[in-house]
Amino acid sequence: MAGPLVQIVRRDDGGHNISLTGRWTLAAIADEAELLAGQLAAHGGEEEATWDCTGIEALDSAGAMLLWRAWGRALPGLLLGNPEHLRVFERIGKADHEPAAVDEPGSPLDLLIVIGQAAIGFWRHIVDFVALLGQVVLDIGHLFRHPKDIPRREISANLFKSGVRAMPVTALVGFLIGVVLSYLSALQLKQFGADAFIVNILGMGIVRELGPVLVALLVAGRSGSAMTAQLGVMRVTEEIDALATMGVSRSLRLVFPKVLALALAMPLLVLWTTAIALIGGMISAQLQLDISYGFFFQTLPRAVPAANLWIGLAKGVVFGIIVALVACHFGLRVRPNTESLSANTTASVVSAITMVILADSVFAILTRDIGIPK
Repeated sequence: MAGPLVQIVRRDDGGHNISLTGRWTLAAIADEAELLAGQLAAHGGEEEATWDCTGIEALDSAGAMLLWRAWGRALPGLLLGNPEHLRVFERIGKADHEPAAVDEPGSPLDLLIVIGQAAIGFWRHIVDFVALLGQVVLDIGHLFRHPKDIPRREISANLFKSGVRAMPVTALVGFLIGVVLSYLSALQLKQFGADAFIVNILGMGIVRELGPVLVALLVAGRSGSAMTAQLGVMRVTEEIDALATMGVSRSLRLVFPKVLALALAMPLLVLWTTAIALIGGMISAQLQLDISYGFFFQTLPRAVPAANLWIGLAKGVVFGIIVALVACHFGLRVRPNTESLSANTTASVVSAITMVILADSVFAILTRDIGIPK
């Protein structure tokens, strides 16, 4: 088998005819790669050179890349070759492209374009999110008229995955938060002899604010990302398109069960996490300030009116709906490639956490006069 050979003939007009013969494969060029690269590079940028590749007996990607780099990552102007070999170079040319450099905004107009594109993208998110919310409302109306269409299996499966399986991690984090909050509060209260007020601090802080928000953040990172990834994978594997082909409503079977499951599971998780956090705070208070458990239980109902508990549970319902809708919104926006899947999963978690904090701020404003002891 003939190895790779380069023959260079100078023409009368000053140009060169370069003939390539033999086998240009990895096995054939392995020992002569540097020598061949030097010979080819000497004439790779010559515009008047004629490259005759019709004598090449075999060409693989390794040999093609050697020639491609010698030509300056572009086909020469005068190239002769077999059609199958030319197709190899064309494939390399399509795959070998550098990402376009992002130029710094050079003028106020460029900056305006960037801002406009961001605004348009944000507006599209809002429109799609409102459309998804409206579709869920329509599904609820449909199920009131046709109760037999309720997706019971999907709802129970999401309740188990988003609720039951989240109990250990929420309990652990809640207990630790209660211990930390109690410990830090005890350090300050000792200085003023106000040990008894630790019950007020723990009760109001955990029942009204920390409990619901903490659970929402954990569920957004755990269950929300899982929902987005599930819908994203279904989009990549075209399962969602298959459901539409069979006439199955994607919102009724995929979105509504997740929204309803989180709306039911979140208040229960809030109640569970709040109780565990209070237990952690109570244990820490007993160790730090020698406050008995009996005093803690007697003082807590007076320090924290029941309205705060209802506010916390209402937050759980709203936060659960927000996390589920955001997760489904980004999951349905996934394009059929892995990069889009990872990007939308990340955006889902960040957006859900942001919207939960915004919703909590609205709750704080609307309920500022409710459940506050006077």
